[in-house]
Amino acid sequence: MTPLNATLTGVERHLAPDDIVVSKTDTKGRIIYANQVFLDIAGYVEKEVVGRPHNIVRHPEMPRAVFKLLWDTISQGNEIFAYVVNRSKNGDHYWVFAHVTPTFDQSGNIISYHSSRRAPRREAVEKVRTVYRSILDEEVRYNDPKSAAAAGAEMLMRKIVGTGNSYEDLVFSL
Repeated sequence: MTPLNATLTGVERHLAPDDIVVSKTDTKGRIIYANQVFLDIAGYVEKEVVGRPHNIVRHPEMPRAVFKLLWDTISQGNEIFAYVVNRSKNGDHYWVFAHVTPTFDQSGNIISYHSSRRAPRREAVEKVRTVYRSILDEEVRYNDPKSAAAAGAEMLMRKIVGTGNSYEDLVFSL
């Protein structure tokens, strides 16, 4: 199994226009389901991912702040759309446009999370890459991950909300 700090190859993988990457996690973020498209693009087999934290595919160029926003949103019972760059097992990377939703039981309690991802528009990736780079530049100023995520989130919200918009307004404007 490749560790989370595997060497990056710089090679980008691309989803086909009709591909849908699907995964489901428990409330702690451990994968409980991954479809074949997920396994293929990420370069894993099912037994390597089920039970593992979803951040097994986290790319270091993905701001912690965006994941903080994502987790804050879905843990409150709301859905979110986001652009995400992930890392494959061999160090390749791939961009997705993600829709993440909580799953509720009959009593209204969150019991898991479901994510469906598609190929993003290339123009959107180029624009979001610039935004994410500026957030990462802020995050690297902090030694611990929690402080980095908080500082990046503050910067993200200051830049976006400061203009009267939300993160999703940004996402859908790209």
